[in-house]
Amino acid sequence: MTADVVQLTESKKQIQHLNRVFTEQKGAFRQNPMPSLEQRKDHLKQLKNALLQNQDKLMAAINADFSSRSNDESLLAEIMPAIQGINYALKNLARWMEPSKRHVGLLFQPASNKVYYQPLGVVGIIVPWNYPVFLAAGPLTGALAAGNRVMIKMSEYTPKTSELFRQIIASIFPENLVCVITGDADVGVEFARKPWGHLLFTGSTSVGRHVMRAAAENLTPVTLELGGKSPAIISADVPINDAAERLAFGKAFNAGQTCVAPDYVLCPADRTQEFVDSFRTNFSRMYPTLKNNPDFTSVIDERQHKRLQHYLDDARKKGATVIEVNPADEDMSEGTRKMPIHLILNANDKMLVMQEEIFGPLLPIVPYAQLDEALDYTNDRPHPLAIYYFGYDKNAQQYVLDHTHGGGMCINDTLMHVAQDDMPFGGVGTSGMGHYHGEEGFRTFSNAKGVFAKQRINSGKVIYPPHGSPLHRLVYSLFIR
Repeated sequence: MTADVVQLTESKKQIQHLNRVFTEQKGAFRQNPMPSLEQRKDHLKQLKNALLQNQDKLMAAINADFSSRSNDESLLAEIMPAIQGINYALKNLARWMEPSKRHVGLLFQPASNKVYYQPLGVVGIIVPWNYPVFLAAGPLTGALAAGNRVMIKMSEYTPKTSELFRQIIASIFPENLVCVITGDADVGVEFARKPWGHLLFTGSTSVGRHVMRAAAENLTPVTLELGGKSPAIISADVPINDAAERLAFGKAFNAGQTCVAPDYVLCPADRTQEFVDSFRTNFSRMYPTLKNNPDFTSVIDERQHKRLQHYLDDARKKGATVIEVNPADEDMSEGTRKMPIHLILNANDKMLVMQEEIFGPLLPIVPYAQLDEALDYTNDRPHPLAIYYFGYDKNAQQYVLDHTHGGGMCINDTLMHVAQDDMPFGGVGTSGMGHYHGEEGFRTFSNAKGVFAKQRINSGKVIYPPHGSPLHRLVYSLFIR
């Protein structure tokens, strides 16, 4: 058989498996529609223990999929936040599950109002390639905390990690509770079409549109964690080294393959050269070499590497000045997909690098004269997933916060808002919709059912027909004013 035929056969098997397990999970949920606190905690503890026991294997698999992925980055961005998220859920789950009491108006007394948080049923999670463990385990934590059954579609671009994660999950959970699906894009398309209780997708804006379109056929509620071009705004008075150091870390982490990576820098025109010099100094200190440095991560595959090179070629042809930050001046043209940071000066909107989310180690620098000019530049474009502002003046910080719109914001830092367990994470507009992490994750994967309850005394009879009595007129005079 040809490779295409083999692939088609494998896709059909995965789709059949997907359909069978989906039906089984729906049946299992009907048998236990409201798992107890202890059941949910037990599921979370099993997940935590499995991640801890297999962390070395997971890091090795991610490293193999990337050809070179920093183990410390995998610890910091995959294992640590996944474990911390589970710990936070375990600590707070009892409180989250408590029905919340709500006010009952005088007209409806005596009665009670409560909001109960019930599982949605079978939840679907579509995982991208850039952080395959955290972006599977994080949503899974919220879905299990809320009492759901879960199916996870792993990325075909990280085959070793995807298969290992499937094996780990299969070793601790029955398929009718949690199941991991692998396979190519055809499997992903079929996955998005299922009538989930909720579907969470993390990935590009373009694919997110297809996922939402597929989900709409079943009116499936969706959380879309997308991306976009997240700007970093440098103020006129911040110490430039502070901004450059933190931006160098945020852009170099995972070789810029992060949905909230700083996509471009808005820098005061008279500070541009100072920023370039400071960025190079700080990056060189963190990564004195690149090619054989285990701390510096590769671009995931050849397709992405060629895309980034195409962006660079396009920018040069359209007038950009490109500065390669390669501290040891190594030859990176052959034998590696590691790619130096490239600072791009004189960037303009005609360049692909300013039209598309970069998702790699390219950093355009756009000069501005006044802060409002930088804010207008940001607001003239689709809402990003993150906004970064560097400046220590509290009034200016508030001004930027009030006059920009993005999914989240870091002031004088990069990336770190994603790791905050007690804050929602999500996008707005083209950068996504919906939130998860922590309590917001529990709420996302729950149905907030409002319950109005009364017992033997029925005060509602005062508004029953026939209408027009003095009692009716009294009710109207008291409550319509």
